[in-house]
Amino acid sequence: MVLNLTMMDEELSRVTSRNAIGEITGSLNPEEIVVVSGHIDAWDQGQGAMDDAGGVFVSVEALALIKYLGLTPKRTMQAILWTAEEFGLVGARAFVALHKEEMMNYKAVLESDSGNFFSLGLEFAGTEGAGCIIQEILKLTSAMNSTNYARYETVGSDIAVMILEGVPGISLKTADEKYFYFHHSPADMLNVLDSDELDRNIALWAITSYVLADLSVVICKLQMSSVLP
Repeated sequence: MVLNLTMMDEELSRVTSRNAIGEITGSLNPEEIVVVSGHIDAWDQGQGAMDDAGGVFVSVEALALIKYLGLTPKRTMQAILWTAEEFGLVGARAFVALHKEEMMNYKAVLESDSGNFFSLGLEFAGTEGAGCIIQEILKLTSAMNSTNYARYETVGSDIAVMILEGVPGISLKTADEKYFYFHHSPADMLNVLDSDELDRNIALWAITSYVLADLSVVICKLQMSSVLP
């Protein structure tokens, strides 16, 4: 079989794009930071709902929920919306390069970039001892059955750059068996997002990030030697 492909793509000139950051300033240790995040760019075949508007939505709404409840954690909380993830983690790499001397102040970084389906729990990149803290936090979500925990060398996409700098990383774990039905395709439209599942993910994101930002202890930093591709 011989298959001929006619590609209609073109490479456009470079333009400037930017990360977007919102925060709640900490009450006791404002220089220490816990991040929730997603990326704001998407392939244009669809609307980028699963990849990654859902991740952006739950990250922004997690901080909005905490603010609405009148809660102020000890540490600063940031929602970072990464730019140009699809082109090679451009926004995340630039952020780390710009803030490299401040990476020691980032105590945990969370990212939702694997679809927003029914929440199951969290995937964690960090020390075994720090993982015990994450598992204790997950017990707070037992009522909605989101207590699944797994530990890996690295997690997420954008946040892998910060994990290499020793920042513990957390990725949202969902029932994502159908993720690649939509991923980078015309099917990735807003109607594939379920409002109840988004609410569950906001709750899990808000609980996890707030507790980490308000802990009386700091979860252990990583010693990473891996190299990103």
